[in-house]
Amino acid sequence: MGKPWRYCTSDEKLLIQPKYDDAEPFSESLALMGRKCQWVFMHQTGRDMVRSGYYNFAELFREGWTRVKLNGKWGLIDKTGREVVPPKYDEIESFREGLARVGLNGKYGLIDKTGREVVPPKYDEASDFREGLAEVGIGKWKGDDEFIGKMGFIDKTGREVVPPKYDKVWDFSEGLAGVKLNGKYGFIDKTGREVVPPKYDWIGDFREGLAAVELNGKWGFIDKTGREVVPPKYDEIESFREGLAGVKLNGKYGLIDKTGREVVPPKYDWVESSSEGLARVKLNGKDFYIKVFPDGKVVEYYDE
Repeated sequence: MGKPWRYCTSDEKLLIQPKYDDAEPFSESLALMGRKCQWVFMHQTGRDMVRSGYYNFAELFREGWTRVKLNGKWGLIDKTGREVVPPKYDEIESFREGLARVGLNGKYGLIDKTGREVVPPKYDEASDFREGLAEVGIGKWKGDDEFIGKMGFIDKTGREVVPPKYDKVWDFSEGLAGVKLNGKYGFIDKTGREVVPPKYDWIGDFREGLAAVELNGKWGFIDKTGREVVPPKYDEIESFREGLAGVKLNGKYGLIDKTGREVVPPKYDWVESSSEGLARVKLNGKDFYIKVFPDGKVVEYYDE
């Protein structure tokens, strides 16, 4: 066993006597100290902050609180050492948008920073909040990464904005979330309205106002109203970046704009969108760059 840890000031003045086996750096004026597999928080003055006893595991403070573990259960304490949430949950995740996911006896719910159960542990799955809503599910887990059941969304009051009825849901992105039902994919808004009914074979997230969709092996783009700006006709597509997206058709690559116009018709062996209208391409074994100007003009640049 190594020597006990000690803390000193910048001029090497001893600040805390060496009596702990392990220690972490100070965070928010408090340091995490360990001795014989028990952890306690120490103030910069050398005073033990947690007077109620030691914890089996603890983390550094973030935004005035931290998670602690005792006898296999998780809780929360504030910087005074007060147990905001006594160790009673099987899991406690980090706070996001003011709420944290908790697990108890295989069920999941949500608590706020006062420890109040906004949503009691009753769902078989629950996610962090994104854009004001969180995913919840009723069903069962197959292994560690596949949930089988029905999914929906709740708001921060615990109200089911979208009752669990979809086979799969995704986080909201630009105000819309992808959903899966009976093997088909679509999008809903934050009221639960199906902006795009599940009818596609696959979908991507919205980026720059458009989302990629696949139907019968071909790819296109839709806008937030569900209108097919680019009907599914390409073999492959990339997400838009600064107004341009790479597309593949019959083994050749090109670029389209947000109206679906082929700014660069598919004629290259490979294309990679870059920035400021610049893209790297390959043709007949040669790599070079093309520049797409706002007026639609395309210029090729070759390395010397």
